[in-house]
Amino acid sequence: MSKTLVRFAPSPTGNLHVGNMRTALVNYLYARKVGGDFMLRIDDTDDERSTPEFEASIRHDLQWMGMDWDQEDRQSSRIDRYMAALDQLVQSGRAYKCFETQDELSLKRKSQLAAGRPPVYDRAALKLTAEEIAAKEAAGEKPHYRFMLEDVTVAWNDLVRGDVAVPMSSLSDPVILRADGRVIYTLASVVDDMDHGVTHILRGEDHTTNSAAQIQLFEALGGKAPEMGHFALLAGADGEGLSKRLGSLSIASLREDGILPIAVASLLARIGTSDPVEARQSMGQVIEGFDITRFGRATPRFDPEELKMINSKVIGGLDYTDIASALEALGVGGGDLFWHAVRGNINRIEDAKMWYDIATQPITPQIEAGNVITAAITALPEGEMTAETWGQWTKAIMAATGEKGRAVFMPLRLALTGQSAGPELKGVLPVMGRDRILARLNGEAA
Repeated sequence: MSKTLVRFAPSPTGNLHVGNMRTALVNYLYARKVGGDFMLRIDDTDDERSTPEFEASIRHDLQWMGMDWDQEDRQSSRIDRYMAALDQLVQSGRAYKCFETQDELSLKRKSQLAAGRPPVYDRAALKLTAEEIAAKEAAGEKPHYRFMLEDVTVAWNDLVRGDVAVPMSSLSDPVILRADGRVIYTLASVVDDMDHGVTHILRGEDHTTNSAAQIQLFEALGGKAPEMGHFALLAGADGEGLSKRLGSLSIASLREDGILPIAVASLLARIGTSDPVEARQSMGQVIEGFDITRFGRATPRFDPEELKMINSKVIGGLDYTDIASALEALGVGGGDLFWHAVRGNINRIEDAKMWYDIATQPITPQIEAGNVITAAITALPEGEMTAETWGQWTKAIMAATGEKGRAVFMPLRLALTGQSAGPELKGVLPVMGRDRILARLNGEAA
């Protein structure tokens, strides 16, 4: 049995967003779960729109996610191989020249629709004689090529959708080479998958009918189609498609918003399945919990607010050693004690800076419950503040005032942070320091 090989094949004509990152992640997780290989293939035959900048961005986003690839290739280096495959199809009678322009094809489709017929290509080009073809080419007309589909029903057992059957009479013969000489994805992808030995093709359900045509193309080239799985496409939280909002849902924008890669992976690995979405702490945990058979047919909804919630849970589970360098880069000190105090109160790692500034920069204290504050000033221990200071101090305040719980904690929080909610103060006091604590209890903007 051959080793599992899947591929993610982005076109470098734009940035990755949550939709195509989900496709990449599903392939990556599937391969890693079974000990297979994950291939990055750059589908850059569209030389008008493909750019090195977009390719670099795609690579950066995958690496940021922690998705390393085992193999890579690019279509622009394989043009000769595609032309050889085209020649093979022509020689076997499965590919043929066509000369209709886009305008002519558009008129045909409109006419068919007006007559109540499906807009399927009528194969008019097959009626051209060799002499007519020669005359058109002599006049400078450039042909495009179509792959001739066999009029059968193509069926397969889909890893997500179960039994799938597509009657080929409902499809037009797909164009596989443009008149300008550009190879179409339909042909290039099949040739690549054959040559590289791809064993599984996992992609969105919008490729389902395209897959039926490609299965015939595999067979016409003497190959066997890989196993296939087509999962439902993401919609927004409101049920609408994501296409109009992809700018705000690019992986780069999520990164800029402080979303962690493991939070993205935690959501995209489970969204659309029957399993609950859980905040994971490592890609290994995501891989362990992945099962493609759990994907359903219903359209899953991607909610940025759910992602933020998962991100908060991920952050809440991070140890100081996981995050020390990032905190240092932000200028956040306080060590392990401070991090454990604030991690449950932030949505982004960058938010730790806000609490650190509250602890170390001048604020306007809110003074309430004078008896508690007076007792706090008197009972404040001498020397450096430690992890034990908060418990000892508040116990002394309660003994002096007879107050308990919130009646003591809230006036202290308002005076020391100017906020009515926030992290446990036992981890903040050592960063704040005794002099600043005393000044704020006295109402000073310290």
